[in-house]
Amino acid sequence: MSRRALTLLIAGFLVLALGVIGAFQPVPYVVLSPGPTENTIGEVDKKPVISIKDRQTYPTSGALSLVTVAYQGGPNARIDLLTALRGWIDPSVAVVPEETIFAPDRTAQEVEEENTVEMSNSQETATAAALNELKIPYKMVVTVATTQKGRPADGKLRAEDVIDSVDGKPASDVNVVGDTVKAHKPGETVVFGVTRGQEKLEISVPTVAGEEGQALVGVEMRAAYQFPFDVDINVGDVGGPSAGLMFSLGIVDKLTPGELTGGKKIAGTGTIDSTGQVGPIGGIAQKMVGAKESGATIFLTPADNCAEAMRAAPDGLRLVRADTLHGAVQALDALRTGNGNVPACEAG
Repeated sequence: MSRRALTLLIAGFLVLALGVIGAFQPVPYVVLSPGPTENTIGEVDKKPVISIKDRQTYPTSGALSLVTVAYQGGPNARIDLLTALRGWIDPSVAVVPEETIFAPDRTAQEVEEENTVEMSNSQETATAAALNELKIPYKMVVTVATTQKGRPADGKLRAEDVIDSVDGKPASDVNVVGDTVKAHKPGETVVFGVTRGQEKLEISVPTVAGEEGQALVGVEMRAAYQFPFDVDINVGDVGGPSAGLMFSLGIVDKLTPGELTGGKKIAGTGTIDSTGQVGPIGGIAQKMVGAKESGATIFLTPADNCAEAMRAAPDGLRLVRADTLHGAVQALDALRTGNGNVPACEAG
């Protein structure tokens, strides 16, 4: 073999070796792919996804499925270049920079914990939206989320305490409690009326000066709901707020006679607030693929996601625009009966 041929052979081998090594080097990207779907009026692990106690419920059929996005990668488990390249050529997945999912100052565990909290909050909000749709009254309460270590409330107020009053004034919302505390001079005492379990207590807490000089006690609060019956939602290892609309529809379906689906397999997505407003979500393309693979023929789509959804919708999946919970219920009624308007996603 000539020297030139040997040089080319060695160079080619080195290029190939470097290419192989490079293909398995970790890269700061995340692969998003269609995740599992769960029928909110069905079961997971032989348990109902939505269980309602102490209230009459009605049988239903079909599916009202939430859809999810699975991800591969992240700061603690980075994908290699070869995996990223496969994702870039697969139309059913997306490859995005790592920082779009994991902020640089947050760990993967922190993201997972936040997703769990968002899922829990979305279940409560979805229940509130469903009860509003059905005109079933419930109460809003102010609860203690946590106390700040070393502040006066630490050791006096506890997480999950319901704050009924502050200085004898009804605690109608979080702002009322906060403003009443701030109205004090640092060093003065605030009297909280709380419910702890089944016990009613009056707890006096001294104030201290905050960074801006205002009085504070070191308590973080959140608004919570007290429903007239128990609604338990079981979805296993699923996080985030984007299943709110489908939870609400599942609750409405179970609490009303007849079948909201008309026996059809329907999937959808969207955040929801207590008034029933539907908000946009991420990963719409992957969620539609998951919906189609689950057998769904109709996909409830947040209005703000319609344009993107129209560009990526799989064949045979009908997109129905969902602006509000009430609108979604009306659209499903129209699909079932053949009467009325079914709002569609439109380009624009």
